[in-house]
Amino acid sequence: MTESHTILVTGATGTVGRQVVAELLARGHAVRALTRDAGAAVFPAGVEVFQGDLTEPESLVPALEGVTGLHLITFGGAGFAPLETGPRILELARAAGVRRVTVLHGGGPSLLEDAVRADDGVDWTVLMPVEFMGNALEWADGVTASDEVREPFVGRLSAMVHEGDIGAVAAVALTEDGHAGQEYVITGPELLTVGDKVTAIAAARGRDITLVELTREQAVAQWRAAGQPEDVIGFLLEAYGNTPEVGRTVLDTVEKVTGRPARTFAQWAAEHAGAFTAGA
Repeated sequence: MTESHTILVTGATGTVGRQVVAELLARGHAVRALTRDAGAAVFPAGVEVFQGDLTEPESLVPALEGVTGLHLITFGGAGFAPLETGPRILELARAAGVRRVTVLHGGGPSLLEDAVRADDGVDWTVLMPVEFMGNALEWADGVTASDEVREPFVGRLSAMVHEGDIGAVAAVALTEDGHAGQEYVITGPELLTVGDKVTAIAAARGRDITLVELTREQAVAQWRAAGQPEDVIGFLLEAYGNTPEVGRTVLDTVEKVTGRPARTFAQWAAEHAGAFTAGA
């Protein structure tokens, strides 16, 4: 019989946090979800909801009582600023008896992640997913309005990952031995161009989609018109125009950790076909 654990998930209303919650529930563990607004949060039945803020570590104390595992994000507060409270959070976690910690890598250095890596009092695992499949939802409005996707660098390759697989890797690391001190780069099972993704979404919704390739200048104009800040535009140009090797390299992390293959983009598209259908 599998040992049952009590896990606290921070960032539980986020794209990945919700998947961590769902996976832990499916595996039969007790789940606590931390959110800054417990009254507004909606979770599956069986999830114990606690109000707290990672920028105020003492607010976590009630939620940490009796917890064996803790899933952390690297930012907090309404402004999503990098957390500076990592050492205190870990101190409170150790005092509560937490044995395992996972950290969702935020894309760059962070004080919290540094604190976790330096802590020899818990078994930690860092999760480093590449591009999320859910990023394709950015196309939903254009697809439902005009059956078009308008993107630059359409030949770029991505090993994008299903968010559910990130949640699955986290759930295993939080409840099973053998993952302490590991840094897991998490990818999907295939390399995809923008055209591949558009084709999969079209097949899932049962209606063709036209892919319009934008020049660099047209893309910048489109992003500015959408209200993207200049630093975000710069990041997108670099990420899409010069995708780092880690983002276009398929790894078998999901299968090694969870025992099942990573989910394909076609599966993701089938799950989200309604978002790309007018009137959905």
